[in-house]
Amino acid sequence: MNDLGGTPGPLRVGMVGAGGIANAHLPAWLHLDAQVVVHSIHGAPELVARHGGGRVVDSLDALLAEVDVVDVCTPTFTHPEIVLAAAAAGKHVLCEKPLALEAATAESMVKACAAAGVQLYPGHVVRYFAEYAALHRAVTAGAIGTPAVLRFHRCGARPRAGWFADPALSGGIIMDQMIHDLDFARWLGGEVDSVHARLADSAPGTTTGVVSAHVVARHRGGALSSVTGTWARPGTRFRYGFHAAGTDGMLSYDSATDPSLRTDTGAADDGGGERLLPDVSLVESPFVTEIREFATAFAGGPAPRVSADDGLAAVRLAAAANVSLATGRPASIEEVTP
Repeated sequence: MNDLGGTPGPLRVGMVGAGGIANAHLPAWLHLDAQVVVHSIHGAPELVARHGGGRVVDSLDALLAEVDVVDVCTPTFTHPEIVLAAAAAGKHVLCEKPLALEAATAESMVKACAAAGVQLYPGHVVRYFAEYAALHRAVTAGAIGTPAVLRFHRCGARPRAGWFADPALSGGIIMDQMIHDLDFARWLGGEVDSVHARLADSAPGTTTGVVSAHVVARHRGGALSSVTGTWARPGTRFRYGFHAAGTDGMLSYDSATDPSLRTDTGAADDGGGERLLPDVSLVESPFVTEIREFATAFAGGPAPRVSADDGLAAVRLAAAANVSLATGRPASIEEVTP
């Protein structure tokens, strides 16, 4: 019994989309013994064959008719329509980050799910990375005193799918990639009042150039967060890290200099060398940890460490940073709050 409306058997999950992130979600659901169906315009048969589980259905309506939970793994600009359809069908939702490109749209999604009585969780998986979870526990326990300066960095190969190169579809690197660290900075340092952003792109509108952005966030409690994100050349090894300084100490981590629990899995099978995800860890996959928490909550258990409101707050942070990019000045979170 999965405890969702008395439906017998394992949790029934409908995955929408078969792109890059679906290759992290599907194995996690299968690891948790979920019963998975997949619908995607492209790539669904290949996805289930690659991971040895799941079943393909030919429409969103067919998917909604036989699942308890919808997992949205499609491009960002398609998220609202799918989430709203799932809510209308009474299905709980896991939606990959960001929830939407605009704060007002994300807020409407959160409200629609609440009104329908279904749970909605954003895929902010960095909260589930072992190093980041340890940092949060330590800071919460007072290990560094009062946080003062928080630094986060993230770098990987520039995504090859064309929609990433169009900010109108992806929100650009800040909304798509750096939203992970903006979310974590808020989780660690508290609410943010304003952000100031800068960006350099060697080949705007393409999938081949190098783009790097920097966002400084001013927290309401006085701390400052510095977040840097880079999409680099094909084959660039994914790396990430943080440095948290407070009144009583500092904590640091860099995946490039502390690889003791990691193995290099090599370039992608197609030879393109795209590295959007970190190398395999010898500890549990953060996607399994994340999806297990969501599945437990869907079945009536404790709330997970990230909420729909957190997903909305992260969109507001990234949207404010994009306003700062466009205007060349700091932007307040209130500017993008409906």
